Amino acid sequence: MASVDTKEFLDPRVLSRLLSLSLEARGPMEGTVSGRHQSPHRGSSVEFAEYRKYVPGDDVRHLDWRVYARTDRFYMKEFEADTNLRCYLVLDASGSMNYHAAHGTKFAYARKLAAALAYLAMHQGDAVGLACCSAELIRDIPPRRNASHLQNIYRVLAETTPSGTTGLVAGLHQIAERIRRRAMVLVFSDLFADPEEVLKCFQHLRFRKHDVAVFHLLDPTEVEFRFDRPTRFVDLEDGCTVLVEPSLIREQYQRALQQYLDRLRDGCRENRVDYRLVTLDREVEQVLADFLLARMRR
Repeated sequence: MASVDTKEFLDPRVLSRLLSLSLEARGPMEGTVSGRHQSPHRGSSVEFAEYRKYVPGDDVRHLDWRVYARTDRFYMKEFEADTNLRCYLVLDASGSMNYHAAHGTKFAYARKLAAALAYLAMHQGDAVGLACCSAELIRDIPPRRNASHLQNIYRVLAETTPSGTTGLVAGLHQIAERIRRRAMVLVFSDLFADPEEVLKCFQHLRFRKHDVAVFHLLDPTEVEFRFDRPTRFVDLEDGCTVLVEPSLIREQYQRALQQYLDRLRDGCRENRVDYRLVTLDREVEQVLADFLLARMRR
């Protein structure tokens, strides 16, 4: 299988500077092999977790004889188990992600974030999968841990073109039902959907005990709305157009935008979703470093 040209979305210099950092889960994960992340199950590591009463058939090597000497009862020592992480990258591939201004498209930026995180996760022995959502779940690659699988993820990133209406809400619900074990789900989107419906997706994922992080991508022009002449705005998902005088609606627009962002931020906080508002004028390396460092500090 031929290698994929990753020059557009993968910078080796950025990766080399980020390799000293690790992608950490915020809670126990359920993997298939031993690894660096805490498991919800007990194992045989050196880190003590708790005692439990002896049950016939238990391995007597884990009996605590000192406790027996004090209480005349048998207790087993249990230890923390470590496992690998399964990381799902979910990219919004709807038409609005093709919005283009001075800093490129939102999809191109999302692709850089996802490609770097896929590499870092694979480098530390974790499994990585990818899902791209537009009107429907157009690409869905289950997580695996080998180098050829990483090339497959990069190939899909290179070939996917954002178009059509958003399918993120339906896609996230599908993913929540499909993932049977606890995993990390990283979402890259402009979240152009009803915020209440988006938050229901996050609630669904959190109910399944997944660790969810959201990179909310907006262009600076969408936030600042510094248009100074009559402008025709085109909906990149359904093609509708509207001609407006920006100065007449700027205050109302910014107030509505702030209410929308506040609702998303508050809803994510209530559901323990790691929400990160990212404007495209920020360096990808700095966004990733902030994300990784915040998780390592936890």
